[in-house]
Amino acid sequence: MTPRPSRRTLLRAAAALPVSALALGELPGLLGAATAAAPASGLATRYTIVPFLNSDDGTVNVYQSDDATDFRLLKASAYTPPADRIRDAGVLRHTDGYYYVTYTTHTWQDVSTTIGFARSADRVNWTFLYDHPVPIAGLSRAWAPEWFVDVDGSVYVIVSCSTTADEWIFTPYLLRATNSALTAWSSPVALSGLGANHIDTFLVRTGSTYHAFTKNETTKYIEYATASTLTGPYTVSRTGDWAGWGSYREGPALTQLDNGAWRLFFDGYGDGSYYYSDSYDTFATWSAPRALPGISGTARHFSVVKETVSGGPSVTKDTTRSFRSVNYPTRYWQQQSALLNLPVVSASSTATEKQAATFTVVAGLADAGGFSFRDASGAYLRHYDFRARFDAHDGTSVFARDATFVARTGTASGSVRFESYNYPGHYLRHYNYQLRVERSDGTDLFRQDSSFVPVTAWG
Repeated sequence: MTPRPSRRTLLRAAAALPVSALALGELPGLLGAATAAAPASGLATRYTIVPFLNSDDGTVNVYQSDDATDFRLLKASAYTPPADRIRDAGVLRHTDGYYYVTYTTHTWQDVSTTIGFARSADRVNWTFLYDHPVPIAGLSRAWAPEWFVDVDGSVYVIVSCSTTADEWIFTPYLLRATNSALTAWSSPVALSGLGANHIDTFLVRTGSTYHAFTKNETTKYIEYATASTLTGPYTVSRTGDWAGWGSYREGPALTQLDNGAWRLFFDGYGDGSYYYSDSYDTFATWSAPRALPGISGTARHFSVVKETVSGGPSVTKDTTRSFRSVNYPTRYWQQQSALLNLPVVSASSTATEKQAATFTVVAGLADAGGFSFRDASGAYLRHYDFRARFDAHDGTSVFARDATFVARTGTASGSVRFESYNYPGHYLRHYNYQLRVERSDGTDLFRQDSSFVPVTAWG
């Protein structure tokens, strides 16, 4: 049995924010409309990161995740440049089908006037392309290059630069790719309005607004600014500890989750951890930061490519199914006094017990790409205080989100993990033979506890 984790009653208040409509634009690393929705049956969401290591800035690992929370190693030391270092690697999926990284080429103590580029067809095997000298007079350091793709498909790199006149005062500059091969770049243009000593600037666009997340190198806080044009002027509207992320944070990077929320990742270099935080209201408020399970303390400064790929779990909707535990294969989901438990069900079980272990799978109430489950009475499976239970639909959007789950690939052939729609990174999992919604801890045991096989219905 899995030991019972601590009760997470405070998380609901700290992390739950109402989902609001987002004006969606383009995302770095994704060329095309950034529509947020649960993946259709047979498809999967895939997030890829290429961080350098806390213990080694001479190489990068490649990790992937289907939920932007539980990142698993795809390849260790996947790319080592032919010379110098690799830090702060931003990753892009380009229109030619290749993945590109751009990165800082020297360690922080050294003069660094170039940014590096490498390419991969499969995210695993990388080829060095070139080091690009950033043409700024008196340049001392060109750090933390990051991709941005605008709505017209133009590809940019934002790079933080300082000069020998003051090598620790950084200004963000924009370079535009002048060919589709990403081998030629325009002259740098400073992003106006952010002011000096801002570093690690990351941009996204929603509708007609450009949003900049940037570290103030003087105060050590991540700040927020907006502009109506790409080059600015930007207006900084959030300073200090405005989002509750704390100080000595850097390397902000955003991606959009399947439920429409924006997730910001950042490097907590002051305490050696790596964090994420979510916003449901277009960056106005954010959930309490949490360390990324599995890779916090190992990975450093990354950005994310989100894709929809084939090979996802297939669960047929508008059918009746029973759900068998992967690591307790004699046990099945069963409704008991409105709660979802995991008792033994067998051929010798009563007809009532078999019916209570049978559920109708339907399109998600909050997202048709997700899933909802009804028992024989028509009540829906939902989470309440993180316990899985069945209630009559009350017609509210809160209930719809509580009762919607996103299918992720399980640990065994044909198995599925069901992620909470409104608590990303939280899964239906069992302990003490009860089903709850719990946050992934990145362990194999958690993945097994949260994996279930849809089988022919008992009832």
